[in-house]
Amino acid sequence: MSDAIISVEQLGKKYRIDHLAKRGSYKTLRETITYQTRDLLTGWFSRNGNGRAPKRGREEFWALRDVSFEVRQGEVLGIIGRNGAGKSTLLKILSRITEPTEGRVRIRGRVASLLEVGTGFHPELTGRENIFLNGAILGMGREEIRKKFDEIVDFAGTEKFLDTPVKRYSSGMYVRLAFAVAAHLEPEILIVDEVLAVGDAEFQKKCLGKMQDVSKGGRTVIFVSHQIAAVQRLCSQGILLRAGEIEVSGGINEVLDHYLSDSAADASGHRQVRLLDGECRVAGWSIDGGDAGPSHSCISRQLCTFRVEIESKRRIPGASLGFVIRNLAGDLLLSANSKDNLKRPFDIDLGKREVVVTVRLPLKMGHYQLELAIADEQFKIIDHWVAQPLLSVLSCTESSLPAEWHGLINEPIYFEVPR
Repeated sequence: MSDAIISVEQLGKKYRIDHLAKRGSYKTLRETITYQTRDLLTGWFSRNGNGRAPKRGREEFWALRDVSFEVRQGEVLGIIGRNGAGKSTLLKILSRITEPTEGRVRIRGRVASLLEVGTGFHPELTGRENIFLNGAILGMGREEIRKKFDEIVDFAGTEKFLDTPVKRYSSGMYVRLAFAVAAHLEPEILIVDEVLAVGDAEFQKKCLGKMQDVSKGGRTVIFVSHQIAAVQRLCSQGILLRAGEIEVSGGINEVLDHYLSDSAADASGHRQVRLLDGECRVAGWSIDGGDAGPSHSCISRQLCTFRVEIESKRRIPGASLGFVIRNLAGDLLLSANSKDNLKRPFDIDLGKREVVVTVRLPLKMGHYQLELAIADEQFKIIDHWVAQPLLSVLSCTESSLPAEWHGLINEPIYFEVPR
């Protein structure tokens, strides 16, 4: 028997999308008016040929298809993917809000979910009353809730509004109280969606710390967020969803690298700037690979030579080359410009020329985004290229520290213990 606390087997969820389809015999007045108006517009479109008549009928849409995975007790699972990938649908099924179309889910333990602002709250009840209501929904006894009550209120920071109906709360106050209830009533499984993004930076940090405490206590957390840094900090395992299917699963760093690499590749075309219609552009780049020939990888902390190829259809005097390295989350790690480093600017003549950049990169092992830009003597950008493929940094050092303690920088620090 599996020791998984959550087991998902070949899960699928299908929705039917109606395109002006008639519903059953019972319709509200609002629906009747809406459908009659649509029918009039449809007839007008058909007669006059102005635009395309709205589509009739019913379409099937699979939000999830053949999804299988297991989560063990105490694991923190991060689920990532683009909008529409199926993340929220999966969480609704795990929270027993939505029934799957196919497959099955086995869950051992009590589940607390925070999927959207105000989940499980009654708008007419006060904050105090909703704490007890939420606790009862989670299967907690009144005395058990009382023991945690002060801790919940302190964490949420909503004591001043505790006896105010929650319909008057701001979205941030809603989230504060809802998360405090969900996290402090000790469920075996805590499910949190992107809703935390509503809170301020201080509260988000507080929530991440609380979720870490929950996992260290042996409970399971499933976390969905577009905040890559938060996912990396909190989660040990990850799942990448694409179009309702699992594309990659495994260690969180492996999953994030795959997701961010794809995102960088997809975005590269949109981030290029060709202000002069490609009259002068960066045509390619490589790193001297010694006997192995040119490559796109270097070794951390070792001197490496980048060769940047430029093609131009006209002469550009006093040009400069910009060199930028970012991590896959888009954070700027290093930038340099030839105008600052060379004693004199260089000229770009008609045809091809090469610029050599020598640098030592004290970065940890992983993939990075290289950006290259050309400017004229007035420092006006002529070309900006998000280089492909990604830059790979290899490591030749071993560390005794756990992976979550590794930072972005791979630079030796020397210790001395005087006698």
